Amino acid sequence: MSAGSTTARKRDRLERYLRRRAAEGEFYFKSKYIADEVGLSTKEIGALLPDLRRSATAFDLEEWGYANATTWRVVPTGD
Repeated sequence: MSAGSTTARKRDRLERYLRRRAAEGEFYFKSKYIADEVGLSTKEIGALLPDLRRSATAFDLEEWGYANATTWRVVPTGD
C-alpha cells in the first residue's frame, strides 16, 4: 500500500467524522480532543486539515483561535 493511499484513507476518515458532526450543526474542536475518536494522532489531524479546508463541500472549516492549540470551527454548508 502506498503512502498516498494511506493518507487518502486517513483524510477520508477525518472528513467523514467532521461531516457527521457538522450534520448536527456548527461546532468547534481541537485536534487533541478528537484524535481518539478518529483513530489519528494530533499531528496527523493537523497535517490533514489544510487540505480538508480547501476541498470539503459538506462543511466549512476555519481556524478560529489559538490557545495552547488551534481551535477549528466547523459549519455545515447544507451540501
